[in-house]
Amino acid sequence: MASEAVFQPWLSRWRLAPDGEAIVTHSSLLLPVRKGTVPAMLKIAIVEEEVRGANLMAWYAGDGAARVLAHEAPCILLERLRGQPSLLDMERSGRWREATTIICDVVGKLHAERHRRPPQTLFPMAAWFRPLEAVARRLGGVWEKSETAARELLATPRHVVPLHGDIHHENILNGDERGWLAIDPKGLLGERTFDYANLFFHPEARIAGEPNRLEQRLGIVARDANLDPKRLLKWILAYGGLKAVWTLDREGNGKEARELTIAEMAAAALEL
Repeated sequence: MASEAVFQPWLSRWRLAPDGEAIVTHSSLLLPVRKGTVPAMLKIAIVEEEVRGANLMAWYAGDGAARVLAHEAPCILLERLRGQPSLLDMERSGRWREATTIICDVVGKLHAERHRRPPQTLFPMAAWFRPLEAVARRLGGVWEKSETAARELLATPRHVVPLHGDIHHENILNGDERGWLAIDPKGLLGERTFDYANLFFHPEARIAGEPNRLEQRLGIVARDANLDPKRLLKWILAYGGLKAVWTLDREGNGKEARELTIAEMAAAALEL
């Protein structure tokens, strides 16, 4: 558990009161706080990816995302969202079509044109996908199909925008009267279609891998987000390989098969 001493300089600077137990993840330290009577979340980045994400959150300015109440790297203060009901519960209870439509609506808001320059810290997609190359050469198979798809897509980008980079059910929370709002972006720069690909690997392998689920969700996302279904399938194939690389590097115990299963489903759909 993180020591309160880590948070104390920010508590003093922004006049915050602790309002719960600290949370430690692999990328950040979080503490529920109150700023006066307003519930908020204090987040200290411990990896560069979270610093980029905080810059993008500030750029969103609360449009489709949680409001930023204060921001000074490596720390950000966010409005604390109730989060209930959750999209995860909605998906598990069979209301997955409704959850998918909500996610598409939020991502559309995040991608909307803004009359201000985006952060200069956004990470380019080509560099994001670079780890896939060596694994694809070494292991072949669906990894190679994923890398081929990624190379094709990255060479012909369409509608390049700042990307959240980690869209899934637990990164979009209920903001009550403000509607559904995104949190925890990665801060990427690339084709907008990519931001919808991660949805197809969530909320969990059992649901994402159900027969016909990919095709059914594909139709909803392509319609609601006005996307080319074939190109979206290619992004799903490409991202499945990259996610499997991360899982292979991190866990090395066969769990990368979850991502590869969805990638294989996308590859099969492309061949129909």
